Amino acid sequence: MATCSIDGLEALLRELDVGVPIPTFAGSDARWKPIDIYRSYLADTASKVLGCDAGLAYEAIQSAGGKDNSDLTLVLPKLKWGNSDPKDLAKETFMKFRSTPLFQMPLPDGVHLRFVFSTLSLPRLVLSYIHDRMEYYGQGRPLIDQMIPLIDGTTKKMIIEFSSPNLATKFSSHHLRSTVLGAQIANLYETMGWDVVRLNFLGDWGKEIGLLGVGWKKFGSEEAFQENPMGHLHDIYEKINEQFKPEKETSRKARDEGHDTAEIERQGIFAERDGFSKRMEDGESEEIGFWKRVRDASIAYYTHEYERLGVKFDEFSGESQVSPESIAEVESVLKEKGIYEESDGSWIIDYSKHGPKSLGVSVLRGRTGSTSYLLRDIAAVLDRSKKYSFDKMIYVVAAEQDVHFQKVFQALRYMGHEDLAAKLEHVNFGKVQGPSKGLKEAHLLGEILDQSVKDTSDALRSDSNGHTEINDDEKSVEILGVTSLITQYCGLNKRATSYTFNSQKLGPFEGNTGPSLQLCYAKLSAKINDSNPEEAVLANIDYTYLQEDPWMDLIRAMAKYPDAVDAAIKSHEPSLVLTYLFHLAEELQYCLNDESDDKSGSKRKTSPEEPPEAILAQTVLYKYAQQVLKNGMAILGIVPIS
Repeated sequence: MATCSIDGLEALLRELDVGVPIPTFAGSDARWKPIDIYRSYLADTASKVLGCDAGLAYEAIQSAGGKDNSDLTLVLPKLKWGNSDPKDLAKETFMKFRSTPLFQMPLPDGVHLRFVFSTLSLPRLVLSYIHDRMEYYGQGRPLIDQMIPLIDGTTKKMIIEFSSPNLATKFSSHHLRSTVLGAQIANLYETMGWDVVRLNFLGDWGKEIGLLGVGWKKFGSEEAFQENPMGHLHDIYEKINEQFKPEKETSRKARDEGHDTAEIERQGIFAERDGFSKRMEDGESEEIGFWKRVRDASIAYYTHEYERLGVKFDEFSGESQVSPESIAEVESVLKEKGIYEESDGSWIIDYSKHGPKSLGVSVLRGRTGSTSYLLRDIAAVLDRSKKYSFDKMIYVVAAEQDVHFQKVFQALRYMGHEDLAAKLEHVNFGKVQGPSKGLKEAHLLGEILDQSVKDTSDALRSDSNGHTEINDDEKSVEILGVTSLITQYCGLNKRATSYTFNSQKLGPFEGNTGPSLQLCYAKLSAKINDSNPEEAVLANIDYTYLQEDPWMDLIRAMAKYPDAVDAAIKSHEPSLVLTYLFHLAEELQYCLNDESDDKSGSKRKTSPEEPPEAILAQTVLYKYAQQVLKNGMAILGIVPIS
């Protein structure tokens, strides 16, 4: 607990012969990120020896890449210091620095000075830092006497809407990616102390449910529904939609040719669907009874399958839950402001008249009187604002819905809710394309999970490397299958990137895969248990045994974890945490293997005659490395195999 406060950190720094108080800078918090301690002292030193502004020096410090053989870089041109040729600037500046308890002598490199953390102070500082935080390491709400919600001492409320499947149609790859990303972004915000409400806005109303209702009357079987509710409903929808396709094609062709489609849509399945939807809107008992059965069965099904994925929702909302009062308010205000107008029996917003023109024309209430998805989404914002008084609301929805959310936000501005619109953000993502044959045939979330577990089980059985650390029992295989799916959809690619799903990466224990992270965690557990874990406590270790590579490189990696979390939350990019974990696992491999290729291409061999003090120090290091790995996995929704 000592280093969770500034006083505790400064007490430790005094023991390391580092002068206090810790210099402070905007955007820096030494209680959260240990590397901020180094950044702050480097900026302070640079300002003194170079006679430049300390804040400017802090902004000129960058984290160095792994190829630089350094930890922090001072970009000298940003200091606006000296009149030397840029090529000679680093050499001239180099002479003004001395080694300190935190840094070795800098390395001149063009217009940069590269700094390396002192091997004497880094192990003591970083391991003490992690020891005092453990499961809270990497969270922006440090322990002092109790958990503090946010660094500024205030709690903020966030609503995050994600997953949001349509009850009548299949659970697609974009629903799965939304589920995984949304859960991870919610976890990131919680690590920063936000009060997060996870909301699943189900597609449980409107014309798709109306079409399903028509299909039920033609193909529904009570017996089949009782046996497999979601599977039977999906089959019904597929059958009725197949019958409906010719009518939709006729209507589309007429519209493209500039003809009125009203007569076409007053007949056949069009009329049956719209009639069912209208009767739902009017509260007719038969239609409402069917809708309720579908919704209840769907929520029960999804609750169970989401739990397998490690995802929980605070609220299953939906289009059906939007209040009539808020819908009426939206329409009334838009009419009053001259934005809402009637067109051929429908009520529309012509964004091209009021700006921006690129948003075109949208129907909010159709000619049959049914409300559109857009109208219900606008009204849902008002409902949630009244219910939660949120500070921020995020929609984690595919990029193809970008224009839809622009329309929602702009409609709120038309209504005079600029402040509310400013709290909303659409966090989009690219498509996942080309799933394996097995996953392509899976139409429901449970089927996708089952197929992933099967693929992982097959890979585990065919594993030729004999990874005995991983059990092949049912529970472990389930966790491995879910881990594989999460890392694929997290992903191995950045959020905005569209990519092809690769089922071959579901199972392997080598490379950047979910199973490789689980194997790393299992190896750490085995290594810790093979030693004397009861004696492996911080107070008992001799830090001199951790001052050489590969231990120092591992400690450097562990120190970077809070920075990875910080970057992930600022960009809504959970893949940055996954990338970090793969890097941490790579550094662990150099330490764990008795014989492995190090970064210079040579071999490192662990001596069988290492002194007990060295083994003890390494065991402590492994315990804290495992904690960091576990913390990162928790953000991603990955449960370690115990």
